Amino acid sequence: MTDRTTTTSPARIRGFRAGDGPRLVEAWRRSAPADSITPERFRTLVLLDPNFDPDGLRVAAHGDRVVGAAYAVRRLRPMAGTDLEPDQGWIPFFFVDPAARRRGLGRRLLTDALDWLHGHGRTRVDFSSYTPNYVLPGLDAEAYPEAARLLESLGFRTLYEAAAMDRGLVGYRIPEDVVRRLDELTSQGYRFGTPRDDDLVELFALAGNHFGPDWACTIRECLAAGTPLDRIVVARDPSGRLVGWAMHGAFDSVDERFGPLGVLEEMRGTGLGKVLLHLVLERMRARRAHSAWFLWTGAQSPAGHLYRKTGFTTTRVFRVLRREAAR
Repeated sequence: MTDRTTTTSPARIRGFRAGDGPRLVEAWRRSAPADSITPERFRTLVLLDPNFDPDGLRVAAHGDRVVGAAYAVRRLRPMAGTDLEPDQGWIPFFFVDPAARRRGLGRRLLTDALDWLHGHGRTRVDFSSYTPNYVLPGLDAEAYPEAARLLESLGFRTLYEAAAMDRGLVGYRIPEDVVRRLDELTSQGYRFGTPRDDDLVELFALAGNHFGPDWACTIRECLAAGTPLDRIVVARDPSGRLVGWAMHGAFDSVDERFGPLGVLEEMRGTGLGKVLLHLVLERMRARRAHSAWFLWTGAQSPAGHLYRKTGFTTTRVFRVLRREAAR
């Protein structure tokens, strides 16, 4: 690990060390109360990530006190195949303790993290859409306006926006039009239900080949961690081909967190996605869930329109940001 010091502030920026974890989590809670974290989530999302490099987690320390951090990460293990995305880096999060702000520490931390990534050949850096272990989809500029201004001043530009949505489930029941469409599809030979163990091979292929390797990774890892199969509903067409699925409880073992949902593009417009969505909501309510929520969808995407028609409302908007620089 390397240490970097400065004469402009008493805070020293260095790589992560054993013993930093509890102090870093406490500083995170003070700095970003709208997105607090537990030691368990920090361990899962950061320390257990196969791409974690302790020198990439830049920690600002003032004596024994952690007063900020910026996490830089690049792929050490490919998401799929052999592609390590050699030009791509990510900054999944950064924060500065409120007591240490307005001294340039946030800029120093981000510049330090960017320099570290550039030193590893990364000329394109995204905030903060790193998969599979993203903390948040991007920056909530409404919650963190100072962070938005700082990132913009460092050359980050908005690629697109992601909407987080929520829907209450108290008193939920499947709408009659969805029940009718389910009956129509079933009469045509479509089948809906909980996947069996052997069905997972097709499910991973569907998710990975049509929606991205991170989705297949998410499903595989949550099931390996003990998520029950009945959190998933799959759909097969009359030929027996698996053409879609929806689920809940895939992230952090949180039953009220919906998703992911995927339907083959050629099957869209048939009502299949709507049926799958409601079948999962029905299961969630049967388990006494009071709400369903998720962090990431395109507000103007087909999925975004489907969720709004189903009663979901936008709770937060995140900007996915990118900075590109010459070598």
